[in-house]
Amino acid sequence: MKPSCKQLCFFRDCATLVLTRDEVPSRLEVVVRRCSSQGGQYDEALKHLEALQELNKDDYKIAMNKAVVKFYKTGQTTTSALKQSLMAMKNQVHTSEDVDGLDDVENSLLYYNQAIIHYHMRQFSEAIAIGERLYQFLEPFEEKFAQAVCFLLVDLYLLTFQPEKALHLLAVLDKLSVQGGSKNGKGENNSSNKDWNQKAEFTALVETAKSKMHQYKVRAYIQMKSSKACKREIKSVMNTAGNSTPSLFLKSNFEYLRGNYRKAVKLLNSSNIAEHPGPIKTGECVRCMFWNNLGCIHFAMGKHNLGVFYFKKALQENDHTCAKLGDCSNAVKKFSGIPMCALLANKRYELLYNCGIQLLHIGRPLAAFECLMEAVQVYHSNPRLWLRLAECCVSANKGGSEQENKGLPCKKGILQSVVGQGYHRKIILASQSTQNTIHSEGQSAAIPVASMEFAAICLRNALLLLPEHQQQDGKTDTCSKAGSQSGSTETGSDVSDACSAKGQEDKFLSAAPSSPLRKQEVENLRCSILACSAFVALALGDNLMALNHAEKLLHQPRLSGSLKFLGHLYAAEALISLDRISDAIAHLNPENVSDVLVGVSTNEQDQGSDKGDETVESSGKQTPMCYPSSVTSARTMMLFNLGNAYCLRSEYDKARKCLHQAASMVNTKDTPPEAILLGVYLELQNGNTQLALQIIKRNQLLPLSFQRVSPDSRKKQVQAFQSIQLPSSFTQVQRK
Repeated sequence: MKPSCKQLCFFRDCATLVLTRDEVPSRLEVVVRRCSSQGGQYDEALKHLEALQELNKDDYKIAMNKAVVKFYKTGQTTTSALKQSLMAMKNQVHTSEDVDGLDDVENSLLYYNQAIIHYHMRQFSEAIAIGERLYQFLEPFEEKFAQAVCFLLVDLYLLTFQPEKALHLLAVLDKLSVQGGSKNGKGENNSSNKDWNQKAEFTALVETAKSKMHQYKVRAYIQMKSSKACKREIKSVMNTAGNSTPSLFLKSNFEYLRGNYRKAVKLLNSSNIAEHPGPIKTGECVRCMFWNNLGCIHFAMGKHNLGVFYFKKALQENDHTCAKLGDCSNAVKKFSGIPMCALLANKRYELLYNCGIQLLHIGRPLAAFECLMEAVQVYHSNPRLWLRLAECCVSANKGGSEQENKGLPCKKGILQSVVGQGYHRKIILASQSTQNTIHSEGQSAAIPVASMEFAAICLRNALLLLPEHQQQDGKTDTCSKAGSQSGSTETGSDVSDACSAKGQEDKFLSAAPSSPLRKQEVENLRCSILACSAFVALALGDNLMALNHAEKLLHQPRLSGSLKFLGHLYAAEALISLDRISDAIAHLNPENVSDVLVGVSTNEQDQGSDKGDETVESSGKQTPMCYPSSVTSARTMMLFNLGNAYCLRSEYDKARKCLHQAASMVNTKDTPPEAILLGVYLELQNGNTQLALQIIKRNQLLPLSFQRVSPDSRKKQVQAFQSIQLPSSFTQVQRK
């Protein structure tokens, strides 16, 4: 579940296009002033630029300034045209890709403008590549431009869930501010008016940036789930920004991280979102984020219906914002028609992802399937999203009653109906093979419908998207360079403390829009996909593929006890269907079950200890109704299935012992109907017709049914025996 770590874009004003100033300084300085937010005299600025271009027609920087001025003149709505112009200028400057560092410094503003456009077009990887290239030559840049490059990279790292790199860059920014202050203080006695103006401008810039840096640090610590470091920075944010909307959103996210969900809701409700600038200025719809955050909080509280309600409110607010700006979905494709910063305002697919997960939890798989199918069109490289789609298909095709599809407990019996009267009275037993009868005949399996065939395709995609082996990334990145430059400042020590816990981490696997997957999370996801794949293959009757998936699951390292239990069951059922009874009996050994814990528990070390008197709801998954709640019940299920396997080999005495042992371990009311059918079959095989009828009428196993009946008292009823069909297997426990 995505907890909306990116609440607001707190320093997006750094992500603006700039004009070069190194050719004819006096003239270009006039152009810059007239193009600023205070001036806005774009026509006059264009006249000056055309005059400059007549003097030097080969200078691409003047052409770039003209393109930027025209872009601002049109209200920043011609993003695609500006991107093409900048790309043409880059090709004009560099005919080959092999350029030296001096060229990078000389053309830094061209690269920066390209990174800004990639940023607003959601092309974050391209923007990071350009930003890291600029970061290598940070020393020659002036302080303001160096800060803009660092802040852009920080924002990009947080958007791509790389908080460690963002913290290192924030340490570099602290060092830049200290160096800039000392540099301006050296020539204080002999400084001119221009130097004084530059010093005042730099001081104001540093003061403005400090509050933004604290907010960035909070966002980074939240992504790292480092509550102690985050608590220190939250105090700084509240001291500098007060009870502003960004600071209250951050504090609410911090309380969400600690598990204080009611306090997080109170903080959100206390924020004045009406005073926040609209998406034209910030690129974010605060109302949409407000409802989205409420939905995430109620999801963590286990109130999924309320979560769906809030996500729908967020979708309505998002659609309303897009209607004001124009068609945002088309604008993102065409990159024209609306201001550049507003291209980031559309959060429809992130909200659909959140809404789909909520709907899946409340037992509405078809509605969840529709939401997730729309989200997968954008996030098609997310293996976890493909698994969720497969779970929607499985949940929609369980073959149970309406109560069972809604996640409610229901009583299942073995008696379907009674036909005839008196001597001709017949009992019709319920079929136990409804799970394997659902197929989408007459259409391709690739058509996106909630069928088991499509679930198999989704699971195949999920497995292909997972890496085979996680390797350590030994390359030196921006973080390592920043760490060497952080020195012994207070911020640098905080960064080293935070990164030491996360240091030497394995390479992440992107899973947008949710947080990336670490190495262990990837392995856990692989186990879940294999378990679900085995279940789907069994439902489709592909026993060889089911056995293959189950054996791969059982060979996974650090396999959880619950998935190990499912792996043995699925492998045994596949082997029984393949008439390999002896191999199936080895999998059905009750000693194979040692743990049946299911779901994801909260990480207590990431949550604060000062939770007050409020009761914190668990954010873990609840155990489904059909899943064993203890090791004893799981071993009971294994014994029932083991008795079934012995029956198939005509070893009725062993089957009766297994059934007797299992029945003594479980409550009479909790006996599965398949086990009752097995008891009926054994009694008919033993000649106890009356006792078999009593089992059917009472819908429970009787203690007398386990007593050995002497051969003299057997009354074989051949017709009744032939009318009872032995359940071949009943190991279909749905994976959750």
